[in-house]
Amino acid sequence: MAAPTQYSQEEVEELREAFSKIDVDSNGFITTNELNDLFKAANFSLPGYRIREIIQNLMSTGDLNNDGQISFDEFINVVHGLKSTEVAKTFRKAINKKEGICAIGGTSEQSSVGTQHSYSEEEKYAFVNWVNTKLENDPDCKHVLPMDPNTDDLFSAVGDGIVLCKMINLSVPDTIDERTINKKKLTPFTIQENLNLALNSASAIGCHVVNIGAVDLKEGKPYLVLGLLWQVIKIGLFADIEISRNEALIALLRDGESLEDLMKLSPEELLLRWANYHLENAGCNKVNNFSSDIKDSKAYYQLLSQIAPKGEEDGIPAIEVDMSGLREQDDVKRAECMLVQAERLGCRQFVTATDVVRGNPKLNLAFVANLFNKYPALQKPENQDIDWSSIEGETREERTFRNWVNSLGVNPRVNHLYGDLADALVIFQLYEKIKVPVEWSRVNKPPYSKLGGNMKKLENCNYAVELGKNKANFSLVGIAGQDLNEGNHKLTLALMWQLMRRYTLNILEDIGGGEKVNDDTIVRWVNQTLSEAGKDTISGFKDGQISTSMPVLNLIDAIQPGSIRYDLLKMEDLSEGEKLNNAKYAISMARKIGARVYALPEDLVEVKPKMVMTVFACLMGRGMKKV
Repeated sequence: MAAPTQYSQEEVEELREAFSKIDVDSNGFITTNELNDLFKAANFSLPGYRIREIIQNLMSTGDLNNDGQISFDEFINVVHGLKSTEVAKTFRKAINKKEGICAIGGTSEQSSVGTQHSYSEEEKYAFVNWVNTKLENDPDCKHVLPMDPNTDDLFSAVGDGIVLCKMINLSVPDTIDERTINKKKLTPFTIQENLNLALNSASAIGCHVVNIGAVDLKEGKPYLVLGLLWQVIKIGLFADIEISRNEALIALLRDGESLEDLMKLSPEELLLRWANYHLENAGCNKVNNFSSDIKDSKAYYQLLSQIAPKGEEDGIPAIEVDMSGLREQDDVKRAECMLVQAERLGCRQFVTATDVVRGNPKLNLAFVANLFNKYPALQKPENQDIDWSSIEGETREERTFRNWVNSLGVNPRVNHLYGDLADALVIFQLYEKIKVPVEWSRVNKPPYSKLGGNMKKLENCNYAVELGKNKANFSLVGIAGQDLNEGNHKLTLALMWQLMRRYTLNILEDIGGGEKVNDDTIVRWVNQTLSEAGKDTISGFKDGQISTSMPVLNLIDAIQPGSIRYDLLKMEDLSEGEKLNNAKYAISMARKIGARVYALPEDLVEVKPKMVMTVFACLMGRGMKKV
């Protein structure tokens, strides 16, 4: 499954970006239909038969296992194999044309020779306007806001890290302790700290930041800035498109469908279901995507009309959507009329009329997500036979594992920890991350047929457990493939913990030149470092003092002397609130000095030994790099 050696990591990331533009449903595979949509979106004047020939050529070149779709690894081989053929030129042109791509020369030493990095002007325009709106009243951003979306302001504005930190906190509140952001009299060192804080915090909320460094953001590399910013924005937009946080989504249940079925849907699938729910109520045709199916703006008009306030709730005046623009013959003018109506709802964000007509999937998805967040227009069902107790939000442990997995760039993205691991494809990718080889020829890949599909997933899960026991030497007593396939919480979490623990220890072993590391090794290093700095040591990962976060803060100060502002902390006779306040500061400070910590402040306050171990391990890794 590894990428061909001809490509650098940076080039692989670019290919992944191109792949995601074609893979509209984000299921990790490109189908014939998605290739068709790609060429339609590019508005080529090629005859239909020629496009069919090109698609057949791409599928025959790329679909190595003849399953009717192209995986990312097959996609890399397609691009490598095409080189300068006419099909390659047409294919690349289609990808670029789809989203109004700007090409710029590579700027890193590795990439500047003979390569180009591309970025979308439309995305830049949309994201700048969103950031301007969201941070317009933040005094800490006045030095760079408002940005002009028609210039490259964005790429210099993110250079000191403040805007990125603020956007991360908007998407997932309280991720970054504001006390740890350097805001005044910035120097190259304090800017580096801000960028460390932003990148490590982005990783902790589930952004894939591999191959993005502080230098890249400081230099404002457009394709990296836009890629990271989109991930942060998307996490914020999707935060409430989840049943445990918005029970009214149960109104989208279809006949014969279980609550469990609905809860397995991704945010993208729920958004599509939500839009179609309102379109059905309007007596209109459904849409299958937010790209080619919304280009004429007619579905958007009907959706706006359905969700606009009707004056039935106290304090919310009615807003009547003017539908006269539907009569407009020109697609762009019709889209502009529609966006004028969206503006009346306070929802003219992310798309221009041209973005709608071109069917830009990323920006239209963001537009619809923002509509949902402002005006879901759903009623929580009454008198339905629903087990409300089964609607539980994810636990902190589940969220930490899910964010860790996503930060490693697994494909497809994990939205629901148990349901999305049911075919073990993500688990196999994690095995490769911890240097356990996977025989991919033994792995069944989607799409799975309705008849016998679950058996294929179960076979994968059996193989995943086999690998864990025989190759990874995990302790998987009592865990069978069926437990992973059925989403047994306790047993799935047991495997996830061992994967995360091994990943963390591998990093320490790599830094330490291959020397084996275990819990005792970490405790010894922590205590030696604390002792040398004249600070109190710990008895282990269950030490009660950890609930105050002082051992963690003292270790950070020992690694980077003078970094902790003890005047901001309460150190004795702490209330639960004061303990949490210290923990928030500790976690953010760990990230600020360069430790990629996934644990949450509550893990320190409650002294959760597993997560406490990961915090000290990450700090050990940071401390060892200093030597």
